[in-house]
Amino acid sequence: MEVAEDLEDLKAHVQRMTAELEVMRQAVESGAAGGTPESTEEAGGDIDQEGEEGFPPFILLLDPPQYDEELRALIEWVEGVLVPGYLAEPSADARWCHLWTEHEVAIARLHALWLAWQELTDSATCGYTGPSVWHRDHLDPCLRELRGSAGPFQGCTKGEHQVDHRLPGRVPSAWSTSM
Repeated sequence: MEVAEDLEDLKAHVQRMTAELEVMRQAVESGAAGGTPESTEEAGGDIDQEGEEGFPPFILLLDPPQYDEELRALIEWVEGVLVPGYLAEPSADARWCHLWTEHEVAIARLHALWLAWQELTDSATCGYTGPSVWHRDHLDPCLRELRGSAGPFQGCTKGEHQVDHRLPGRVPSAWSTSM
């Protein structure tokens, strides 16, 4: 069974690479037709908005207002797709904080999960196995980390619709000397 999954993953990877190669080929052809590298990038549209390679930047690397825009889009996905579709009632074994946007670790993990979801649910780049790969390789590990007893929501409790956040204790600096 594992070999079959590996083969399907490999097929999906080849399909993604083929699609990326086609985009690059078109960019080179449009550059050869009299365009400059700068105009080729502008024609691509997504290159300026996304990263250098045409991929979206990781949310923690963004500055306002791009961070705020990305966070708004992430909130829409988390609240519109993830919460109703995948999160059951929170419990001691499966925590969730409705103020998850106040937890930077949660933002980072959920953003990475969302980026993977965008790629692996696009049939043009992932084939038929993308959603399965997303569940197995991204969703399940992410939820285990977020909702576990040692996850970022460990100090959050549910009680009368209020969430209490426990601040971390002060950690003594290893650099200071106490003589």
